Amino acid sequence: MGKNSRFCFSNLSSNLPITCLITFTTIFLLRVLNVIYRTGKPLGKRVSPQWPLSTLIVLGSGGHTAEMINLLLVLRKERFTPRFYIAAATDNMSLQKARVVENSLADSSETKGLSAEFMQIYRSREVGQSYVTSVWTTLVAIAHALWLMIKIRPQVVLCNGPGTCIPLCVIAFFFKVVGIRWSSIFYVESIARVKRLSLSGLLLYKLRIADQFFVQWPATAETIPSGSLCRLPDVDN
Repeated sequence: MGKNSRFCFSNLSSNLPITCLITFTTIFLLRVLNVIYRTGKPLGKRVSPQWPLSTLIVLGSGGHTAEMINLLLVLRKERFTPRFYIAAATDNMSLQKARVVENSLADSSETKGLSAEFMQIYRSREVGQSYVTSVWTTLVAIAHALWLMIKIRPQVVLCNGPGTCIPLCVIAFFFKVVGIRWSSIFYVESIARVKRLSLSGLLLYKLRIADQFFVQWPATAETIPSGSLCRLPDVDN
């Protein structure tokens, strides 16, 4: 009898790590599904219409920043504050343009007291970089992105396609899952994407990471199944 008891106890002890792993994995997957289900839905009473929202704005080289600046010009600055601008470490022009916009806002009487910060993030892969060496740079970029997101913990993430937005949005989604911060992710596809989504847009759409997903051309919207999060901006407002 004693031997049988010790044998049963030994089996339970050996199976305990596996049981715990299965339980944790199940709970985690259920939480991910719950976050996906709630993605894009109103936050309800958790966020008052009068409360300012800390906003992360992801800038990108080329036309990405120009398009983002156009979006910022119609943004309710008093609502989305403080604002944190992030661009790739090799992109100096984007942050300069953002500073010009913020300086112009600071000069206007109705927006005095608003704050903005400007940051740079490591790129996962430079143009022409080998895939072998990009493994290390990708790990460094993810670690840097995680540190920035822990520091900022934004309530809103606004992006329009630069590759630097992917690790930031993925980390923001992970924060939702583990309960660190619920960040509403707004993705506006570049106007240059007339017929199909960019790689960044495709990843965020397929993984259902973005809370609101906008495209700017009917031809692009037609390539995406109806009833999804994707939609055209309302140009009448």
